[in-house]
Amino acid sequence: MEATLVATPTQTFAKELTAEAQLTRRVLERVPAAQFGWQPHPKSMTLGQLACHTADLIGWIKDTLDTTEIDLTAFAGMVPAPLTSSEELLAYFDERTAGARTGLQQATAEDLEQPWTMRNGAQVIFTQLRGEVVRHLISHMIHHRGQLTVYLRLLDVPVPGTYGPTADEPSWQG
Repeated sequence: MEATLVATPTQTFAKELTAEAQLTRRVLERVPAAQFGWQPHPKSMTLGQLACHTADLIGWIKDTLDTTEIDLTAFAGMVPAPLTSSEELLAYFDERTAGARTGLQQATAEDLEQPWTMRNGAQVIFTQLRGEVVRHLISHMIHHRGQLTVYLRLLDVPVPGTYGPTADEPSWQG
Protein backbone atom coordinates (compact mmCIF):
# COMPACT_ATOMS: atom_id res chain seq x y z
CA MET A 1 0.00 0.00 0.00
CA GLU A 2 1.39 3.41 -0.97
CA ALA A 3 1.79 6.08 1.68
CA THR A 4 0.01 9.34 0.97
CA LEU A 5 2.14 12.40 1.51
CA VAL A 6 0.33 15.46 2.75
CA ALA A 7 2.22 18.69 3.20
CA THR A 8 1.22 21.20 5.82
CA PRO A 9 0.50 24.73 4.63
CA THR A 10 3.79 25.96 6.09
CA GLN A 11 5.71 23.18 4.32
CA THR A 12 4.02 24.11 1.04
CA PHE A 13 4.91 27.78 1.48
CA ALA A 14 8.48 26.90 2.49
CA LYS A 15 8.97 24.78 -0.63
CA GLU A 16 7.59 27.52 -2.89
CA LEU A 17 9.62 30.18 -1.07
CA THR A 18 12.83 28.21 -1.62
CA ALA A 19 12.16 27.81 -5.36
CA GLU A 20 11.13 31.44 -5.88
CA ALA A 21 14.03 32.76 -3.78
CA GLN A 22 16.51 30.86 -5.98
CA LEU A 23 14.97 32.36 -9.12
CA THR A 24 14.86 35.84 -7.61
CA ARG A 25 18.50 35.60 -6.56
CA ARG A 26 19.43 34.71 -10.16
CA VAL A 27 17.85 37.97 -11.29
CA LEU A 28 19.32 40.05 -8.45
CA GLU A 29 22.80 38.70 -9.29
CA ARG A 30 22.52 40.41 -12.69
CA VAL A 31 21.55 43.86 -11.36
CA PRO A 32 24.49 46.16 -12.14
CA ALA A 33 25.31 48.36 -9.15
CA ALA A 34 26.75 50.98 -11.49
CA GLN A 35 23.20 51.43 -12.85
CA PHE A 36 21.34 51.59 -9.49
CA GLY A 37 20.30 55.20 -10.24
CA TRP A 38 18.83 54.39 -13.68
CA GLN A 39 15.07 54.48 -14.20
CA PRO A 40 13.12 53.77 -17.39
CA HIS A 41 10.55 56.51 -16.75
CA PRO A 42 10.18 59.38 -14.26
CA LYS A 43 7.21 57.58 -12.66
CA SER A 44 9.21 54.35 -12.26
CA MET A 45 11.43 53.33 -9.37
CA THR A 46 15.15 53.46 -10.01
CA LEU A 47 16.85 50.14 -10.63
CA GLY A 48 18.38 50.31 -7.15
CA GLN A 49 15.06 51.06 -5.47
CA LEU A 50 13.33 48.24 -7.32
CA ALA A 51 16.13 45.76 -6.59
CA CYS A 52 16.17 46.69 -2.88
CA HIS A 53 12.38 46.47 -2.65
CA THR A 54 12.43 43.05 -4.33
CA ALA A 55 15.17 41.87 -1.95
CA ASP A 56 13.27 43.22 1.05
CA LEU A 57 9.84 41.75 0.28
CA ILE A 58 10.71 38.17 1.11
CA GLY A 59 11.59 39.23 4.66
CA TRP A 60 8.12 40.62 5.21
CA ILE A 61 7.02 36.98 5.52
CA LYS A 62 8.79 36.65 8.86
CA ASP A 63 7.63 40.12 9.86
CA THR A 64 4.04 39.04 9.16
CA LEU A 65 4.41 35.80 11.09
CA ASP A 66 5.95 37.63 14.06
CA THR A 67 3.18 40.23 14.37
CA THR A 68 -0.56 40.67 14.12
CA GLU A 69 -0.41 44.05 12.44
CA ILE A 70 1.77 46.76 11.00
CA ASP A 71 1.13 50.49 11.30
CA LEU A 72 2.76 52.31 8.42
CA THR A 73 2.90 55.56 10.42
CA ALA A 74 5.74 53.96 12.41
CA PHE A 75 7.84 54.13 9.24
CA ALA A 76 6.91 57.66 8.16
CA GLY A 77 10.02 59.61 7.27
CA MET A 78 12.29 56.61 7.63
CA VAL A 79 14.71 56.11 4.79
CA PRO A 80 16.31 52.67 4.56
CA ALA A 81 20.08 52.53 4.43
CA PRO A 82 21.02 52.47 0.76
CA LEU A 83 22.53 49.33 -0.66
CA THR A 84 25.40 50.46 -2.84
CA SER A 85 26.86 47.25 -4.24
CA SER A 86 25.75 43.94 -5.69
CA GLU A 87 27.37 42.20 -2.73
CA GLU A 88 25.31 44.25 -0.25
CA LEU A 89 22.13 43.62 -2.25
CA LEU A 90 22.66 39.86 -2.33
CA ALA A 91 23.70 39.69 1.33
CA TYR A 92 20.55 41.61 2.29
CA PHE A 93 18.38 39.31 0.16
CA ASP A 94 20.03 36.22 1.69
CA GLU A 95 19.45 37.61 5.20
CA ARG A 96 15.78 38.37 4.50
CA THR A 97 15.33 34.94 2.86
CA ALA A 98 16.83 33.16 5.87
CA GLY A 99 14.44 35.05 8.15
CA ALA A 100 11.46 34.06 6.01
CA ARG A 101 12.54 30.41 6.04
CA THR A 102 12.95 30.47 9.81
CA GLY A 103 9.56 32.09 10.23
CA LEU A 104 7.88 29.44 8.11
CA GLN A 105 9.73 26.60 9.87
CA GLN A 106 8.49 27.87 13.22
CA ALA A 107 4.94 28.65 12.09
CA THR A 108 2.02 26.32 12.54
CA ALA A 109 -1.12 25.97 10.45
CA GLU A 110 -2.92 27.81 13.24
CA ASP A 111 -0.46 30.71 12.93
CA LEU A 112 -1.38 31.05 9.25
CA GLU A 113 -5.07 31.21 10.17
CA GLN A 114 -4.61 34.26 12.42
CA PRO A 115 -5.77 37.65 11.15
CA TRP A 116 -3.12 40.20 10.24
CA THR A 117 -3.80 43.89 9.67
CA MET A 118 -2.04 46.62 7.74
CA ARG A 119 -3.01 50.08 8.87
CA ASN A 120 -2.00 53.67 8.45
CA GLY A 121 -2.81 55.11 11.84
CA ALA A 122 -6.53 54.66 12.47
CA GLN A 123 -7.21 53.73 8.82
CA VAL A 124 -7.27 49.96 8.27
CA ILE A 125 -5.92 49.24 4.80
CA PHE A 126 -6.76 45.54 5.01
CA THR A 127 -7.10 42.60 7.34
CA GLN A 128 -6.36 39.14 5.98
CA LEU A 129 -5.31 35.79 7.35
CA ARG A 130 -1.54 35.53 7.73
CA GLY A 131 -1.45 32.69 5.17
CA GLU A 132 -3.13 34.98 2.63
CA VAL A 133 -0.54 37.67 3.38
CA VAL A 134 2.32 35.16 2.93
CA ARG A 135 0.82 34.11 -0.43
CA HIS A 136 0.56 37.79 -1.46
CA LEU A 137 4.16 38.51 -0.45
CA ILE A 138 5.52 35.64 -2.55
CA SER A 139 3.45 36.86 -5.51
CA HIS A 140 4.52 40.45 -4.90
CA MET A 141 8.19 39.43 -5.00
CA ILE A 142 7.59 37.51 -8.24
CA HIS A 143 5.88 40.58 -9.73
CA HIS A 144 8.83 42.85 -8.94
CA ARG A 145 11.29 40.20 -10.13
CA GLY A 146 9.49 40.36 -13.48
CA GLN A 147 9.84 44.13 -13.51
CA LEU A 148 13.56 43.73 -12.84
CA THR A 149 13.92 41.49 -15.88
CA VAL A 150 12.40 44.24 -18.03
CA TYR A 151 14.86 46.76 -16.55
CA LEU A 152 17.72 44.35 -17.30
CA ARG A 153 16.56 43.94 -20.88
CA LEU A 154 16.35 47.72 -21.35
CA LEU A 155 19.90 48.03 -19.98
CA ASP A 156 21.09 45.26 -22.32
CA VAL A 157 22.04 43.05 -19.36
CA PRO A 158 21.57 39.32 -20.13
CA VAL A 159 18.27 38.20 -18.63
CA PRO A 160 18.44 34.92 -16.70
CA GLY A 161 15.86 32.22 -17.20
CA THR A 162 13.35 31.88 -14.40
CA TYR A 163 10.40 29.73 -15.49
CA GLY A 164 12.03 28.90 -18.77
CA PRO A 165 14.58 30.04 -21.33
CA THR A 166 15.25 33.61 -22.40
CA ALA A 167 16.87 35.03 -25.52
CA ASP A 168 20.05 35.19 -23.41
CA GLU A 169 19.75 31.67 -21.98
CA PRO A 170 18.02 29.64 -24.69
CA SER A 171 19.16 26.31 -23.21
CA TRP A 172 18.11 27.19 -19.66
CA GLN A 173 17.77 24.26 -17.28
CA GLY A 174 15.75 24.94 -14.13
